Amino acid sequence: MIRRIIATGLIWMLFVSIAGLNTEVAEARSSKVYHAKVYADSLNVRSEASSNGSVKGSVKNGQIVSVTDEAHGWLKIQADGISGWVAGYYLKKVTGSEANVKTVSNTTSTNTGKTSTVQTASVGKSTNKLAVVSVDALRMREGPSVDHAVRGVLYKGAEVSVTETKDGWHHVKTSKGSKGWVSGTYIQFGGSVGNSSSSGDLKGKVIVIDPGHGGNDPGKVGTAYETLEKKINLSTANYLADYLRARGAVVRMTRTDDTKPSLASRVAISHEAAADAFVSIHYNSSPKKTSGTLTYFYSPKKDERLARSIETRLGGGIGLKSNGIAYGDFHVLRENNRPAVLLELGFLSNPKDEGIVRNADYQKKAAAAIASGLADYFKNRAS
Repeated sequence: MIRRIIATGLIWMLFVSIAGLNTEVAEARSSKVYHAKVYADSLNVRSEASSNGSVKGSVKNGQIVSVTDEAHGWLKIQADGISGWVAGYYLKKVTGSEANVKTVSNTTSTNTGKTSTVQTASVGKSTNKLAVVSVDALRMREGPSVDHAVRGVLYKGAEVSVTETKDGWHHVKTSKGSKGWVSGTYIQFGGSVGNSSSSGDLKGKVIVIDPGHGGNDPGKVGTAYETLEKKINLSTANYLADYLRARGAVVRMTRTDDTKPSLASRVAISHEAAADAFVSIHYNSSPKKTSGTLTYFYSPKKDERLARSIETRLGGGIGLKSNGIAYGDFHVLRENNRPAVLLELGFLSNPKDEGIVRNADYQKKAAAAIASGLADYFKNRAS
């Protein structure tokens, strides 16, 4: 009986010790809170510490986040109004003044493991400075926090005038008169972003480039070299983007990798960007031995002048003849309320054409001609 009592007592002491140890571990774990900087263009925030977790949102390159927990190489963060897990190798711990940068959601974590609102002055500071959007897409809201409704979207390279600053947010006005609040994390004061030129004959023009097909849709396949249309659509579009940015345009791409956006989403990007022009890049195919380029438009009133401006440049000696312009009942033209054209830049069904269009030199010449055609279009429209 005595032995049983002693054994029971030892078990109870062991249980208390383990429970106490677990409490200490839990407290130590919860107190291990620090700030870190994101080193990835767009880092998914997941519901659990695994790539199998559902995506709750994302954080952007350079953003400062609060790290509240760690597990198996994953870090639990709080930022931009969301809480979840991210791959730890995309974060780097920061200290000092850099750690004091406020996250977009205006929340941070204290050393007690609790989340609290950062206390900042509520009085806005008037200003009047020029700035440039530094991320691919930036939501413009009705007020200075993520709790306010979205009024529109600004794209990388867009120039804005900052009229007021409050709680890390800026009230901005675009060249077209749109107004709203944006997070100060994603704009740069002075200068330009990326390859966009601060001057040029296309300065401030918003051009949406649509590389056709993509993903599981290869488009046309060349008869001689098995060239995939989706691949050269994208490479040509990238050359065009470079030329346009060099001339001051703000460029928005419907895809930048081997994915297949829906036709509706391509048009939606054009509408959201309030595009000054939409250019869909394609290469053609025909059972006949047809050669050369072809420029399609849908609306004579909205699109035809743009089509003629670009076709004139394409017919100026890029390596293939121009077959002129033609009416085309394509979704990305028909459903688009912005000036839009669809370009067929050569026939992959023609071995001679395919041998020419698959080379970078031809794609660069075509892209340069398109950029000049766009400049002609805007110049003539203004005169």
